[in-house]
Amino acid sequence: MKHLPLFILLVGISSAPAFAQDLKNPSLIIDNIEIPSDEFNRVLLDAPVVRLDDIHAVSWQVTIDNNLLYANPDGNAVLRLYDVETHDEFIEVGMGSHPDNKFWVAVQTPKEGYVVVHKDLDRGWYPQTKSIVSYTDRAGLTVNNGARIVVTNLDIGVFAIDAYSTHGMEGSTDPPAVNSGEMSVEFLSGDPSKNMFALFPFYVAAGIGAIVGFLFITKKRN
Repeated sequence: MKHLPLFILLVGISSAPAFAQDLKNPSLIIDNIEIPSDEFNRVLLDAPVVRLDDIHAVSWQVTIDNNLLYANPDGNAVLRLYDVETHDEFIEVGMGSHPDNKFWVAVQTPKEGYVVVHKDLDRGWYPQTKSIVSYTDRAGLTVNNGARIVVTNLDIGVFAIDAYSTHGMEGSTDPPAVNSGEMSVEFLSGDPSKNMFALFPFYVAAGIGAIVGFLFITKKRN
């Protein structure tokens, strides 16, 4: 029984590509970007909004792999995801430096303004795992910090990603937030009405994230 999670993980990895290949979804879009460390050594006001090649709508998932080496204990790496209709509406994910690994999630909507929906000042994210931000137009926003779900089915209305920005410094005179490394971000989206089974990679990725996080935490406690 103790090897069951690993077995599930291996089965998921091996079956996902073949399954997705057989069940095509014409709306399925995948974008991968690598954000270098320098992109976080600036304040919010100096952060340019970068448009993606595609618009990710209806059902989407953003997987964040943070491999940044922080320069000071107060440094942050903040990723904002903007809605295509108005960039006054966004989702923000903040990841603080080691050893505290502060983690927060905020949203800004025209109705509610800027609201922090989750904040953890200690062990909020895990460098060994990936954080996942997912959304469907029916279920809302869900966030997994790499070990557990911290935001569940939050209603943020209709949200389609077309751009992002990054920053990490509170003030322009602060020391650099990050020394080196990069943040890898994968955007995956699709319309289930085109072929609901072709979104199987969404579920595999979410399951892998949960299993890896569980194994990591269990091993660390033991």
